[in-house]
Amino acid sequence: MHRFRLGLADLASTSFACSPIQEAALSLRMWTHPGYYVLQSPAFERLRPAFERLDSTLLLSLVADNRWVPDFLTPRPASPAPDFRTELAVVRALPPEELRPELEQTFLPNGRPLPAPLAAGLADPARLLARIADALEEYWELCLAPTWWPQARAVLEADLVYRARVLAQQGAAALFANLDHRLHWEDGVLSINRRWTPKDGEITVDGRGLVLVPTFFARGAITMISNDRAPQISYPARGQGGMAGPPLPVAPRALEQLLGAPKARLLAVLVEPASTTDLAYRLGVTPGAVSQHLAVLHQTGLVTRARHGRSVLYSRSPLGDELTGDPRRS
Repeated sequence: MHRFRLGLADLASTSFACSPIQEAALSLRMWTHPGYYVLQSPAFERLRPAFERLDSTLLLSLVADNRWVPDFLTPRPASPAPDFRTELAVVRALPPEELRPELEQTFLPNGRPLPAPLAAGLADPARLLARIADALEEYWELCLAPTWWPQARAVLEADLVYRARVLAQQGAAALFANLDHRLHWEDGVLSINRRWTPKDGEITVDGRGLVLVPTFFARGAITMISNDRAPQISYPARGQGGMAGPPLPVAPRALEQLLGAPKARLLAVLVEPASTTDLAYRLGVTPGAVSQHLAVLHQTGLVTRARHGRSVLYSRSPLGDELTGDPRRS
């Protein structure tokens, strides 16, 4: 069990962020443990032809058979919405002498040896680190960045908007309880009820801030292997089932007659907060067309909008929920 001890100032400074490099590194589990993250399997099967064009030997060696990934590949986000290259620069900046300890704490527990590509590469750790970063960058550019990440980012940002609403309306205790079943908040201690290292971890946040990061590639809340890293918890993203491409909601006929088919369809699709880019991708239309319809829906009070980083996320208003026959409010 990991325990994060938070004072009042730590609790007040707890924040959320998305991390493209975390998702790139953790997504390697999709290839080493196929079928484990079933909600993402359809999307990654579509990426398989691109992945098979890579020399993936080094990349796949970075995932242990218990799915652990070295901490240095998932640095704590320095802002709510960092870009991939900014985070990759942090990976490249790891002092070469720290690479061996990082890899050993990932693989050696429970008698797991270092994979051959990593063990051989440690003869020149600076070169091995550069090769790992280059391979991760190539994987990102060829497989994830073109189509997967724009949609994934919209889902992750929608999760953050939802969490912010829970925090504002219900407080920190409700937020932590809502994040994941593994998390437990009591008397200033946030516990993850799962063992991630050979020893239980007691971490005093002590003014460093706790960052909460949604991910597609975890079945429950997880944290870093080392207790010395800056406090960070990743948790399963809300709404990630949409990445599998479920059937789009159908707008009621009466709503189409009232608003017209394009606006009614758009309003029906807004089951969760989404960006213009994500809505355009899902509906198979241009972002410009979506923007025009959203502007009208916003002016008429049927949708609301909130900014997260560089994105604007749209949500149905209570009136929009009523018109679509979905009077849920959380």
